[in-house]
Amino acid sequence: MASASQERMPLIDHLRELRKRILKSVIAIFVVFIGGWYLYNPIIATLAKPVCDLKAAQQSGAASCGALYIGGVLGPLDLQIKVALLTGVIVSAPFWLYQLWAFIAPALHRKEKRTTVLFICAATPFFALGATLGYLILPIAIKALFGFTPNAISNLVRFDDYLDFVLRLILLVGLAFELPIFLLTFNLIGFLRGKTILKPWRVWVFAIFLVVAAFSPTADPLSMVLLAAPLILFYFMAGGIAVLVDKKRDKRSASVQTGVTPIESATPITD
Repeated sequence: MASASQERMPLIDHLRELRKRILKSVIAIFVVFIGGWYLYNPIIATLAKPVCDLKAAQQSGAASCGALYIGGVLGPLDLQIKVALLTGVIVSAPFWLYQLWAFIAPALHRKEKRTTVLFICAATPFFALGATLGYLILPIAIKALFGFTPNAISNLVRFDDYLDFVLRLILLVGLAFELPIFLLTFNLIGFLRGKTILKPWRVWVFAIFLVVAAFSPTADPLSMVLLAAPLILFYFMAGGIAVLVDKKRDKRSASVQTGVTPIESATPITD
């Protein structure tokens, strides 16, 4: 029987690996945080565009920009720290998502580890696509939410609350677009079959709408549909590809077990 120290070693190694991955992710976020700190003004000018043209207001020397304002003595400093931090989390997301996958990968076989290349190549563009979609639907969400303001009442918005809303939306949609990548990668390593993914499709569709409604900063139906529709489409695409992969894998497995190929050459009949 193995000693107690030998039994604890795998867990200790596992925790060390987790610590290493977390440390690398924190360093990546911090590096981008520094960049976000120095590029603070261009970033907030871009994010504020759906509400006001901050760049034009700054160039003209205007005292205010639309309905946005900053309150408190520490408000400007808190705002810059928050923007730089969330920028670090969003921009470095492909890297820390890879670290998450790399933490799982050591438990895989050598052949299964090859899917890490697919994960890296697909995770970054899908996250960028989701973040871009989140930014593009932002004006629609802002217009819909501002539409609830009663007549003759001005709607003043704290700049830090507004930017928190914007960056949360971009991060949420970017992460949501990683769903098909994780599903397809788990299928390629043999953890999930295509039928297992597609069979509870009603539950998946309901769950997607539920998550979008629960975690989205905006609750208007139009924005929710714009967010949920591509996720549902990618879910079915991932499931369909997984089914095709399973058919190919099953055919190859049957060929190995029986020792014959699907199409055999004719055997001549001898007397």
